[in-house]
Amino acid sequence: MAASAAMILSYVESFFYLGIPGLKIGLPNVFIVCILYLYGIRSAAAVSLVRCILTAILFGSVMSLWYSLAGASLSLTLMWLMKRSDKFSPMGVSIVGGVSHNAAQLAVAVAVTGVRQIGYYYLPILTFGGVVAGAVVGIAAGALTERVRKI
Repeated sequence: MAASAAMILSYVESFFYLGIPGLKIGLPNVFIVCILYLYGIRSAAAVSLVRCILTAILFGSVMSLWYSLAGASLSLTLMWLMKRSDKFSPMGVSIVGGVSHNAAQLAVAVAVTGVRQIGYYYLPILTFGGVVAGAVVGIAAGALTERVRKI
């Protein structure tokens, strides 16, 4: 159910262009962070993998799958490590997830194109975007997690 909800948010998010190629809010990550907090890394990884694959098949391409998997793998790993330390809120965990997701996708872009200058120009923009989007996603994920725990 979480993978389906994340896919729907991926689709909805595809209609919003933030003025910079590759910059997104990361709405599906609300569910990934929530699942990470409620059920752990294995469930979050399963939801993330299913979302990446099905979203690429339905709305993207083989290249979008590679970008998505790179971002999801790094961000989920770092979010899990931060959550495990019990020193960070869902917002802090999500911010690191947003920034690392963008960094991993940028690394794929540099590897695919062979143009390192992409990183020089995009890294500051994507870092700022990752912080802002991560904060928004983290606030939403924290609120959703608390509501689900009460149920």
